[in-house]
This record gives sequence, C-alpha cells and structure tokens, in this order.
Amino acid sequence: MIQPMAEPSHHRKRVRHYNEPGHIHELTFSCYQRRPLLVEQRWCELLAESIDRAIERHLYRLVAYVFMPEHVHLMVYPLSQADSVDALLYAIKRPFSYRVKQALVETNSSLLEQLTVRQRPGVKRLRFWQEGPGYDRNLLGFPTVSLAIDYLHENPVRRGLVANASDWKWSSARFYLLDPPHQERMLPKIHGLPAEWL
Repeated sequence: MIQPMAEPSHHRKRVRHYNEPGHIHELTFSCYQRRPLLVEQRWCELLAESIDRAIERHLYRLVAYVFMPEHVHLMVYPLSQADSVDALLYAIKRPFSYRVKQALVETNSSLLEQLTVRQRPGVKRLRFWQEGPGYDRNLLGFPTVSLAIDYLHENPVRRGLVANASDWKWSSARFYLLDPPHQERMLPKIHGLPAEWL
C-alpha cells in the first residue's frame, strides 16, 4: 500500500542539461513527495512503455536503468540528431502521468486526490513526479560509464530490496550481468553501450 510522505520543500531545484554530442547522460527523477509510487507492477510497465516510445521518438538509446520505489535512474545516449534532454524527459513523464491519472479515475482511487495539486486558482493537476528536472550529469569515457552503470544497478541491493542486482526486476542489471544476456523481453528495451564505447 502506498503511504503518504512528508511535505516537500518549496525550494525548486534548477538543473541545466548539457546536450553534448558523444556524452552519456545519467538522469534521475523522483516521484511526487518522494512517495513510493513505483511499487505498482502496472505502473512500472506503463513507465517502461513511455520510456521506449520517448527514446525512439527523440533519437536516444537506453544504456541502463533502475526503477526504485520512489525514483528512477536512466542512462541514455543521444544519437547525432537527438532532441534535448528536456524534450526526452517531458516525453517520458507527461504521457505516463496522463495514463496513471486515467487509471486512478477509473478505479476511483483515493490516491487521485492525494496527488492532485492546485497550480493556480481554479486549476488543479495530477502530480506523479516531483516538480523540477531532477538530477543530470554527463559521463564521458568507458571507465567512468562502466562504474556508473555498476553503481546504478547496486541501488536495490544497497537498500536491502534484493540480495543481488540481477534479482531486481525493474533494472537493466540482468542485461549486463547474466551470461548469455537474459532472453526474456526486457522492459524498457536496453540498447547497451554504443559500439564506439566498447
């Protein structure tokens, strides 16, 4: 069951995304008020689908990912004609939030009211994601990226959610750790490291 969390700070982080060719972006964004909203299997599936569509449409490749209960880590690689990181994040978050809202309305969930905020007088909006762009850092060089992938995959282990990184379903760890790579359909689709990085 989803539990309410403490009220968020009113301080809004400003993150500048540097869209440098050849860099891998490590992106992190959180659920509203850091609530553990990503414990619902169906919502994780919807998020994976949203990531797949946005990655394809905006010309990125997904290098690695982990969905934690209250936040998401993505490592993405922009192709030469890729859109901005801001456009990619918007294309992931907005359609996903809309689909979650539809599901909450259909089931008449009390969570709908908890996640609805007043933007201005007379205008209310569902907020699944914490306001702001989240965290972003550019990575360059195979050793740096390899360490970052390993660190990202160990998140569920450090939190005590699983014993081994490859046991966490919503992670790309199995893609990298199992030999041969896991044959089941990975959600979202993992492209791995670009050939020029190997």
